[in-house]
Amino acid sequence: MGNTDSALAAATIQIEAARAEKAKRPTIAGFFDEATFTISYVVHDPATNEAAIIDSVLDYESASGRTSHGSADRIVEYVTLNNLKVTWLIETHAHADHISAAPYLQEKLGGKLAIGKEIIRVQDVFGKLFNAGTDFERDGSQFDHLFADGETFKVGTLDGIALHVPGHTPADMAFIIGDAAFVGDTIFMPDFGTARADFPGGDARQLFQSIRRLLSLPEATRLFLCHDYKAPGRDDYAWETTVGQQRRENVHVKDGVTEDEFVKMRTTRDATLAMPNLIMPSVQVNIRGGRLPDPEDNGVSYIKIPVNAV
Repeated sequence: MGNTDSALAAATIQIEAARAEKAKRPTIAGFFDEATFTISYVVHDPATNEAAIIDSVLDYESASGRTSHGSADRIVEYVTLNNLKVTWLIETHAHADHISAAPYLQEKLGGKLAIGKEIIRVQDVFGKLFNAGTDFERDGSQFDHLFADGETFKVGTLDGIALHVPGHTPADMAFIIGDAAFVGDTIFMPDFGTARADFPGGDARQLFQSIRRLLSLPEATRLFLCHDYKAPGRDDYAWETTVGQQRRENVHVKDGVTEDEFVKMRTTRDATLAMPNLIMPSVQVNIRGGRLPDPEDNGVSYIKIPVNAV
């Protein structure tokens, strides 16, 4: 990519401008959901109070199949108390470990629901796995906007840019707002390493290239992570780091680790990992933009569990 990566160059210019001028930096609040180890974010422009919500969580009890809104209501309360106007509801990818609360938040707060345009590839793969039938559109139409690599957007007066960072899934995106990058499941805290790459459509080599793309941003760039699992020896959850810290310290992908070394490590490690507890309900709902499957003739929605298929 290097000098030919115009999207990365534009992101670098944006980050450096935001670091030079405080008014171009967002205010960020993180909301940690310990049940799924997920961090959701409310990112807003202090000048206009316009806001984006990134990677929200719908509470789901797998034993009973019941949903609830405690995690999402914390976000509603924060937005309301701070008089924010939500213009974007952003998903970094179709999560396999939690269900999105974006439709609930959209009903309460407004905003456009957005994800990367490669969601159509994920919909195609998982639509077949769940035998979703012809009624399930595989064109991203469940979302209000599909971001392309390098596409720019606004949160109030703040500049934003979307970067395609596949590898964990084909659709993963990082969203840079001001001087802050929201990197989804590409990378974790330096002592924990990187995301897995063994889901359908995942690719360890592609993940390495995506991470190195992100780590080509200015070293002071703030990185906000979608998950933290508290590495052994660390007592507290954490979800903010920097490009420089990752380049120096990440146990899987710091400077000096080659692509082949990473691929070998990631492939070996992924082979030992169990599937996430909520992968079946999460992916099934999230490829629909966080909406449950259509109710059947008795008025009830059902989550399918394919047997011996993955």
